[in-house]
Amino acid sequence: MSATDTPPPSPRPRRVLMLGATGTIGRATAMELAARGHRLVCLVRPGSGAAAARGLPAGAVPREADITDPAALARDGIAGERFDVLVSCLASRTGTPRDAWAIDHKAHSDALAAARAAGVGHVVLLSAICVQKPLLEFQKAKLAFEAELIASGLEYSIVRPTAFFKSLSGQVARVRQGKPFLIFGDGTLTACTPISDADLGRFMADCLDNPALRNRILPIGGPKPAITPREQGEYLFRALGQEPKFRSVPVGMMDAIIAVLGLLGRVSPKMRDKAEFARIGRYYATESMLVLDPATGRYDAEATPAYGTETLFDYYDRLLADEEKVDLGAHAMF
Repeated sequence: MSATDTPPPSPRPRRVLMLGATGTIGRATAMELAARGHRLVCLVRPGSGAAAARGLPAGAVPREADITDPAALARDGIAGERFDVLVSCLASRTGTPRDAWAIDHKAHSDALAAARAAGVGHVVLLSAICVQKPLLEFQKAKLAFEAELIASGLEYSIVRPTAFFKSLSGQVARVRQGKPFLIFGDGTLTACTPISDADLGRFMADCLDNPALRNRILPIGGPKPAITPREQGEYLFRALGQEPKFRSVPVGMMDAIIAVLGLLGRVSPKMRDKAEFARIGRYYATESMLVLDPATGRYDAEATPAYGTETLFDYYDRLLADEEKVDLGAHAMF
């Protein structure tokens, strides 16, 4: 099914409690769920109701609730009502340890308890493929909740997408300005099969009706083949009619920065967070977002499931034609 096709109605529309519906992937998932006939109640931050409602599909009910407060979550979010499915596209904004454990773990743990009390029998969770190799605190927090969900006795679908188009678009503007495309090493250290927001939203919605997607951890990527950062840069230069210009950033330079920030972080919480941001950057600069073969320790593009039709280069074309805008926010790296 293409991005413009009307999705088939769900054979069994359900009442869905949704977390993270105002984020990029959350909106795409909410749109798809609503289009299939599911009835959505979307929890939003206190004070954001009117603004949040403008980004939600028609018929979805925004409900203000502090998800970091279990009492408020039950009182204002669940409100004594019954739900069939909990769908979460919620994630910590910064990835710092405090934020990660508060949102990726505790808020989800509290939501799981509240949802169970509200009759939920199935949980669809947006996780991340990088938890396969957990070196960072946000990955450990996500894994801790994944384990809790699996042990809960409820049906679950844990979706681990490869990479988002948004996170791979940080250099489009600089290349348009004639600047070099930054790469780590020779630009082939990593590869990924990124998935579009719309395709990922469809896959999340599939989890409600496809029994084969229940009680499973589901790595998912977009169309193949896998692409490297160098190939991303080459495509942008070609599309803009420019001669390729790359600038290599040594991974060792990042290691040195992390070491300095780590030392400063012993006395400064601000520096401690900056050190974690640098570790996150290094991780994505050196680890592929593909299925990891536990036997060999290598990433395997062929073993990474593919879904959807839209490619990263389709998205680049729309950005370059000013048919779409991207707000990088926390995804900005360069």
